[in-house]
This record gives sequence, structure tokens and C-alpha cells, in this order.
Amino acid sequence: MSATKIHPTAVIDPSAQIGADCEVGPYCVIGADVVLGEGCWLQHHVSLSGPSVIGKGNRFFAFASIGQRTQDLKYAGEPTHLEIGDGNTFREFVTVNRGTAPGARTIVGSRNNFLTYCHIAHDCVVGNDVIFSNNGTLAGHVTVEDHVVLGGLTAVHQFCRLGRFAMTGGCSKIVQDVPPFMIADGNPARVRGINKVGLERHGVGSDVLRHLKEAYRLIYRSDMNVKQAIEEMRSQLPEGAEVAHLINFVAGSGRGIIK
Repeated sequence: MSATKIHPTAVIDPSAQIGADCEVGPYCVIGADVVLGEGCWLQHHVSLSGPSVIGKGNRFFAFASIGQRTQDLKYAGEPTHLEIGDGNTFREFVTVNRGTAPGARTIVGSRNNFLTYCHIAHDCVVGNDVIFSNNGTLAGHVTVEDHVVLGGLTAVHQFCRLGRFAMTGGCSKIVQDVPPFMIADGNPARVRGINKVGLERHGVGSDVLRHLKEAYRLIYRSDMNVKQAIEEMRSQLPEGAEVAHLINFVAGSGRGIIK
């Protein structure tokens, strides 16, 4: 294991904890109560603020600002938190804010790729293996499940959810939940079909794809309302993890799903 490299122009608070094998480049600032895991790389002019716990092997490109205080006007300076997993990439000018209420957390999982100018607001929960294209933006309290692809310039309204393997088109306006396995596009966005290519790339079989396509038809191409479509899916479609997740997600939607 090699020693941590810290450029002489970097400014690091004495309370910050820097893991082994990290590289902190020129003019980076690591604030109080930041815990940085092993093998992280900060290019230059990166700002990490705390309280934040950041896992191993994360890469932060120039001018990323991670862990700053929430932009929520209700915030009164209470200690709030950010948690980040392992192996993420935060490209130039990405911003991630801590939670708002005392003790609240913004949570980012592992192996995610956030492209230039993306924003993750206060109290969001982002899963694993997601891709946010340039300028993908989350308002507060948004939940993004695993393997979601957020198209460039997509804006997501507060308290919305994006289900597993969902995908949004570029410049989409998301104001309700996007169900798992679906593609949403437009302003305001509408669901256009299932994410067939993304699912195939992750080894989802033809039988499951067929069941998801039928679920899509029941929700979006029939005369049934959402409640009726859920009942029809439960009675018609074979039990399986993907269909069960879709049904539970739609049934548990607080804001309603994009139609």
C-alpha cells in the first residue's frame, strides 16, 4: 500500500481523516468532520465538507463540491450528514449537499458515475450503479434506485422516486415517480416503454422481458386505472422478482406515477 500524497497547496482541517493511498491534488479543501476512505483521488480544486463519510476508491474531478450544507431555506445550521459508498466518480462541478433536519442524511451508494454539473440535493438517497449524464439534477428528498440512467439535463422534482433500471431521456422534466424498468421522456415526461436494451445488457431473460412488457401494457395501454392495473398484474402475471418489485413500487407511490 502506497503512502497518501497531499499537494502542499491543499488545505485540510485537523479533524479530517484521510485514508491510506489517497491522492489530494492542488488547491483542494477538506473540511472538518470529513472521513475519506482509502484510495480516493482528488484532482484539483475539490471541496469536501462535513460531517461526511466517504468510502474507498472514489474519484473527484476539478471543482466538485461535496458535502456542502443544504440549500433548503429551512436549514438553521444543525449538524446534518452525507454518506458516500465506494468506487464512485464525480466529474467536474458536481455538487452533493448534506441533509436538512437535525441528523438527516443524504446517501449515495457505490459504483456510480456522475457527469459534469450534476446536482444531488439534500436528503436524497441514490443507489448503486447509476449514471447521471451531464446536468442531471435532483431536488430534495428524491430516491433513485439501482441501475438508473438519468439523461442529460433531466430535472427531478422533490420527493419523486426513480425505480430500478429506469431511464430518462435528455431534457426530461420528472414531476412524478418513474416506475422500475421504464423509459420516461419529455417535458413533462411520459413513459414511452420498457428499458429493453438496458435490461438485456444486464442479463434479464426473455420471459421476464415479456412479463414486464405486459405489465407496461396493463398500466399504460389499457383502459384500466392504476389500481385496476395492479390487480390485473397480480392475477395475470407469473410471480417473479422484477414484476413483484414493479407492482410494489407502483402501489406504494406517494406522488403517483408518470403516465
